[in-house]
Amino acid sequence: MEEKKLDVNSIIGFVLIFGILGYMLWQNQPTPEELEAQEKAKQEQAEAEKSKDNQTQSFETAVTDYASETGAGTDSLRQVQLKNKLGAFAYSAIQSNKNETVVESDLFALTFSSKGGYLSEVRLKQFVDYDSVPIYLIKDNNAVFNINFGTTDSRILNTKDLPFIPSVTKNGDLTVVSMKLKVSESQFLEYRYEIKEGDYMIKFNVRSQGLSQVINGSQDINLDWKLKGYRHAKSISYENRYTDIHYEYEGGKDDYTGARDADEDIEDVTWIGYKQHFFSSVLLTDKAFKKANIKAVNLVDDETIDTVYTKSFAAKIPLELQAGEINESLDWYYGPSDFKVLDAYGRNLDELVPFGWGLFGWINRYIFMPLFSFLGGFMPYGIAIVVMTILVKILLSFVQYKQFLSQAKMKILKPELDAIREKHKNNKMKAQQETMALQTKAGASPMAGCLPALVQLPVFYALFQFFPSAFDLRQKSFLWVDDLSSYDTIANLPFNIPFYGNHVSLFPILASVAIFFYMRLTTGQNMQSQPQQEGMPDMAKMMKYMMYFSPIMMLFFFNNYASGLSLYYFISNVISIGIILVIKNYILDEDKIHAEMQEKKKKPKKQSKFQKKMAEMMEQAEQQKQAQKKRK
Repeated sequence: MEEKKLDVNSIIGFVLIFGILGYMLWQNQPTPEELEAQEKAKQEQAEAEKSKDNQTQSFETAVTDYASETGAGTDSLRQVQLKNKLGAFAYSAIQSNKNETVVESDLFALTFSSKGGYLSEVRLKQFVDYDSVPIYLIKDNNAVFNINFGTTDSRILNTKDLPFIPSVTKNGDLTVVSMKLKVSESQFLEYRYEIKEGDYMIKFNVRSQGLSQVINGSQDINLDWKLKGYRHAKSISYENRYTDIHYEYEGGKDDYTGARDADEDIEDVTWIGYKQHFFSSVLLTDKAFKKANIKAVNLVDDETIDTVYTKSFAAKIPLELQAGEINESLDWYYGPSDFKVLDAYGRNLDELVPFGWGLFGWINRYIFMPLFSFLGGFMPYGIAIVVMTILVKILLSFVQYKQFLSQAKMKILKPELDAIREKHKNNKMKAQQETMALQTKAGASPMAGCLPALVQLPVFYALFQFFPSAFDLRQKSFLWVDDLSSYDTIANLPFNIPFYGNHVSLFPILASVAIFFYMRLTTGQNMQSQPQQEGMPDMAKMMKYMMYFSPIMMLFFFNNYASGLSLYYFISNVISIGIILVIKNYILDEDKIHAEMQEKKKKPKKQSKFQKKMAEMMEQAEQQKQAQKKRK
């Protein structure tokens, strides 16, 4: 048998094969960059495993605490996990590795908490407070949104304590944030938020799926919404005066708690709003809440000390199941209490702006608000206040003219009226009859001077409500004033004066001086026109006291109010003084008025039904009095 031997060609072949294999192995060896990437991947995997272990431990700790609180005991930890059906969710939450979800639009910077699934931070990007700090409506656990419900195994769950899985999707200018509390892939409770660019309204849906076997429908399901309002203004007392809870009943009627502490039960409401003067947080519903309990508590004990919060708000709202599931279509409004912004939504949110009730609100909404917006559109807001005040006073100047004309007539008749009272000083009824007859013939009446003053009251009160509520004035400067929506300061005091404050504002001083001279003019004219009668010296003394008391009261009252309001009163009283001087010195001619009154006396004056009735009543009273005297 021939012995097989390796020849030269075979050896060369083996060498070539091994050489090619070696070359291929050398070519497939990882580069330094690839080796570095592999090492980094190993480190990330190790950190992920460590994070997973830590989160698993945190979840186990949370469930242990829950078991301890509910009396289940720590020995049955696994049973509690299974009963809560959170095992699958725990794994998903661990995989998500997120504690917060941050979303921004052109108006908002929003943070959603994985624990509880609610908004844990709301920042309004276009505004800052009096100290140039960004406006936060929600921050540092000042708000809680919670749904609590009973389970079929007799436990109470609070969503604020449970972990939610976040997901964010974006489609054009719409961002959708979904926060899911999962029992399994087909069983969950979801909070769905829809944030749109340029919109302060956030669409908010709460729904459950597959939980009809878990939720105990015979027990109450309550929505709890709590908020502690942050201080945003320089004056704590002024901001607190306009911080309260507003709500609207189904059908459009609105109401509010006012600045006081409150604990109220309300029914059939379509929205509940926590108003913080110039900013509001509102929960709206498409289907009215059948009932709710609302609470407001003042958190400011001492207004002279800086504070973080103004008031604490709370609302407890029972929810109804639909086919054993939770399904609520809601909305959140987080934004400015700006009439124009609120009114644009068409859901009566403009009622958050306290323009006043009835006629006063109507005047503000349909006259002063459009006028002020128009003027503020092309001139500084301080100048707009001055111009609007001038326009208002010009329109009301005819009222002041009628008032002064009436006073001038009474002044001319005063000697005759004094003579009548002297003639019948022992018969007051007869004196009143002749007084009324003379006034009727001459066309003069003290009521004619009162009615014009009453006409001005709605305008006065409407503007008193308007300026503190005008959002456009916020942080607008004028002359020495930094913010027309807050008080101006020309000096800070090292101490606090009760009811006045620890600062000196100039506009209230100017307004007080102006009102003093205005009252001096009007009071003097009025006193000259009133006939002398019993009790008149006391009345004169009281009016004199009022002339000094009113400016002092205004000085104290308006020192902490909006400087825009004080500016209005200052300009208004200065213009009123000017109008009075013009009417008195250049328009009213007492000689001419006297001649006209004498002509009217000669003409027979037809009495009105009211005057006839009054004369008859006075005549009957006089006859009864005479009869009583005869019987005596």
